[in-house]
Amino acid sequence: MRPYRPKDNVQKKSYYTDRFWVAPKVAEEPVEDEVFRADLESVKKVVDVKNAYIQRGQLVIIVDAKDNVKTLKHLKEECGYDVLSEMSAIDYLVRDGEFEIFYQLLALSKRRRIRVKCRIKENEAIESVEPLFRSADWSEREMYDMFGIKVNNHPNLKRILMPDDWVGHPLRKTYPLHGDEAAQWYEVDKIFGKEYRDIIGPEQRDAAYISTTDTCNFARIHHEVPRCADPNSEPIDMDVYNDDAPLVETFDLKKSKIVDRTR
Repeated sequence: MRPYRPKDNVQKKSYYTDRFWVAPKVAEEPVEDEVFRADLESVKKVVDVKNAYIQRGQLVIIVDAKDNVKTLKHLKEECGYDVLSEMSAIDYLVRDGEFEIFYQLLALSKRRRIRVKCRIKENEAIESVEPLFRSADWSEREMYDMFGIKVNNHPNLKRILMPDDWVGHPLRKTYPLHGDEAAQWYEVDKIFGKEYRDIIGPEQRDAAYISTTDTCNFARIHHEVPRCADPNSEPIDMDVYNDDAPLVETFDLKKSKIVDRTR
């Protein structure tokens, strides 16, 4: 049994010691692979490529946001990149005032991966690539839900994870880590009503929160009390702790048997 350590001040401790540590940027290498080089030259014939490099063994192409559909259409139909394995966005609003949108493509026949990246302003929209890749349907909805990025000509652009009346976009870097005022009261207001706020209290949104008075869900090691009992009641005698568990038999050395070898 692990030793008991008081957890009264668990909320006052810092979770991370590297909160302001910035990981070094992954190296950008020149495009020397023959397959990638041919694909890059093919793409340059149809759109203006702002930059291209190899990163972690895959080709990264940066294009203008208005050319996203044209670029992906060419890569799919002419270069064999027939799988859109992932797409999403990154919030650079504070630093650059822009979102970065990326599309991760896979060519099964070539065993090659390409990442297409483009940037848009906060109030700009991006064209949907759902007609090219059906997997983009829910990915674009998630991007709209989490970042607030509007996608033109999407067949059903609405929230996919958060409720329709949710305020804000949780994956923006300006969104509060533990939710805002509306978030902590959302379920209480929806299920019971605002008049029950004083009775129920706000939602506990800290995943690391531990209540030492919760005797139903918290194991007070060496200070056990009956389940859901008053935390100030007398602790259970550890010698008779398993008396109420008939399937657990107390070990008796005299009844034990030493086996010379296994069957």
